[in-house]
Amino acid sequence: MIHYKTKEEIEIMKEGGKRLRAVVDELMPWIQEGMTTQEVDRKAEELIIKQGGSSSFKRVPGYTWTTCVPIGDQVVHTRPSKRILKKGEVLTVDIGVFYKGFHTDYADTIVIGGETDEDTKHFLQVGKNTLEKAIAKAKPGNHLGEISKVIEDEIYGHGYFTLHDLTGHGIGRDLHEDPYVFGYVEKPVEKTIVMKPGLVIAIEIIYSKGSEDIAHEKGDSWSLVTKDGSLSACFEKTVALTDKNAHILT
Repeated sequence: MIHYKTKEEIEIMKEGGKRLRAVVDELMPWIQEGMTTQEVDRKAEELIIKQGGSSSFKRVPGYTWTTCVPIGDQVVHTRPSKRILKKGEVLTVDIGVFYKGFHTDYADTIVIGGETDEDTKHFLQVGKNTLEKAIAKAKPGNHLGEISKVIEDEIYGHGYFTLHDLTGHGIGRDLHEDPYVFGYVEKPVEKTIVMKPGLVIAIEIIYSKGSEDIAHEKGDSWSLVTKDGSLSACFEKTVALTDKNAHILT
C-alpha cells in the first residue's frame, strides 16, 4: 500500500532533505585516504546530530551504524569498519536522516583522492547521468515504469548491468515503503502505477560493470557484493511529487 504524503508532510520532508544535503555537502569532501570507514560513519552521525536529526539507518532492526559504506565490488549494506581507505578506491556512502517523523535517503559514489582511470570515470558518470534522467521522469501522470525504463536503457546501453535484486523505494514515516522503484522493466510500463501528487520515492541507480548477480560477502551477514567481483556503484536521491512537478529533496 502506497502512503501518499500531504503537502504539510512533504514540507517536513523538504526540510529533512535540506538537512541531509547539508550533512553530505560537508561529509563527502572531508573523506580522504588513510581514514577508516568507521571514522566516516562517526563524522556522519556527528553532522546529522548537528543538523537536528537522527540516523535513519540506526532504526533498521539489527543495524547499529549511521552509514553503509561499500567499496569496490561491495554493493550495499556494507557496515563501517577499521578498513582503511586507499587512494583510487571507489567508495559509496549511503546515508539517511530521520527528521520530525520522516526519513530522507541519499547515496553518492566517489573516488578516494579524486583520480582514477578513464574507464572508471565513465562508469561513474553514467550512473550520475542516469539518475538525473530517471528523476526527470518522476512527474504526476507518468507511469512509474518510465523511471525503470530510463534506468535500464541507460545502464545497459553503456554496457553495464543493473542489480535486479536491489531497488529504489517509497519513503516517508518508514525508511522503506511501497512502491518498489525497479532499475529494470519488470512488467510493461503501461501496467505500472500512474504517479500522482503525494508520492515520495527514493530513486536508486545500483549497477555494476560485469553482472546482474549479487551474493553475500563471505563472513558478513549484511554486506552484499557483485557475484563476479566487478565494480559497483550507487547514486540515490529522494524525490517528492507535488501538483505539477517533482522536488528533489536530497
